[in-house]
Amino acid sequence: MARITTIALDADDTLWQNEQFFRLTEQRFADLLADYTDLPDLKERLVAAVVRNLSFYGFGMKGFALSMVETALEVTDHRVPGHVIAEILAAGRELLSYPIQTLPYVDQALSTLSDSHRLILITKGDTFDQERKHAASGLAEYFSAIEIVSDKTPEVYARIFARHTEGAEHTVMVGNSLRSDILPALAAGSYAVYVPHDLTWSHEHADEPADHPRYARIEHVGTLAEVVTRLQSP
Repeated sequence: MARITTIALDADDTLWQNEQFFRLTEQRFADLLADYTDLPDLKERLVAAVVRNLSFYGFGMKGFALSMVETALEVTDHRVPGHVIAEILAAGRELLSYPIQTLPYVDQALSTLSDSHRLILITKGDTFDQERKHAASGLAEYFSAIEIVSDKTPEVYARIFARHTEGAEHTVMVGNSLRSDILPALAAGSYAVYVPHDLTWSHEHADEPADHPRYARIEHVGTLAEVVTRLQSP
């Protein structure tokens, strides 16, 4: 079997906390609209708007903020006051100010793995926001390359693997999203390791490829080195 020489890692909710701050902002949005609508499915309406707008705004805080404004206008028949819209936009901007909190075992795991493998970061979302988080994380020294993409598809992975690795068959992709990190990376020919996160966005859910020969699941990145070795075993 091919030796794994490169470990590619997702960023948000794989290396550091992210979704929890969107959940806080989502609750702030609901609180701001409490006096103007009593819809029981307000949060579901917001999520639907975010998903609907992905093709226009992409992933990240900017698209989320614009989707909050759009949803506020829709559910109130455009009766929501301007000062509430201003507060919604301020709540969206606050997503850029939350501290970067690395997940357990991340620093130690990256330090160990970087001694034996090339590490690359593959993340999707707003370029400015992702660069900010990466710089603030203190993890930059471990990565030989950083790729910020608008979406993660087999074609995108194939291009990145061709650019930065000896090939997909020598690469493992690690992340918390089955839909974005695992399935398209496997389709591109790499190995994949799923690291579940309790708050992974529902849009990123998919069926787990449990029987795939190049797939593994771990509970935290502290066991990543062990599973990479196991994946290469005949």
